[in-house]
Amino acid sequence: MKILVTAFDAFGGESINPTERALQQLPDHIGDAELVKLVIPTKFGESLRRAIEVAEDSEVEAIVCLGQAGGRAHITPERVAINVMDADIPDNAGYQPVDVPVVEGGPTAYFSTLPVKEMVAAVGDSPARLSNTAGTFVCNQLLYGLLHHFEGTRVSAGFVHVPYITEQEKTDKPMMELADIVEGVKRALWAV
Repeated sequence: MKILVTAFDAFGGESINPTERALQQLPDHIGDAELVKLVIPTKFGESLRRAIEVAEDSEVEAIVCLGQAGGRAHITPERVAINVMDADIPDNAGYQPVDVPVVEGGPTAYFSTLPVKEMVAAVGDSPARLSNTAGTFVCNQLLYGLLHHFEGTRVSAGFVHVPYITEQEKTDKPMMELADIVEGVKRALWAV
């Protein structure tokens, strides 16, 4: 089995994205699964195009996207992606959509096709929780777009948000040690 694991570059004035750091520390294999690792830009449209291109070229069977959710205290696999882009801040290309569909005429929402409850159980109760919203920023657009593109195929897709890491020094926000995020993501990948 091949799993594409994506991470975003830093955005929103940050110099660090914990997902990019975590991706660098993931092994090349989890059990019998080969990991295809990809850092994508925090840009509407471009991140999705790049992820689809690599997923198809690499003939992966699953896609696990990682994203930063500053303010969350847990590793959170996402259950749902909705058909809207509505950004509080611009992406890294300066684009800030408001109430724009991800796919014009597409379904209202898609459910992740990954085993999200099993992923939460594999990570453990204290650092993981199931989330019912991937937000409306690039993370949601990526998940919705992947689920739309690969609907009806053998490729499953989902998204996992992670908190800030302690290096980001967000004293007013929940943070996790990078090592704990890496371990949690590895366990979630085992469940996939």
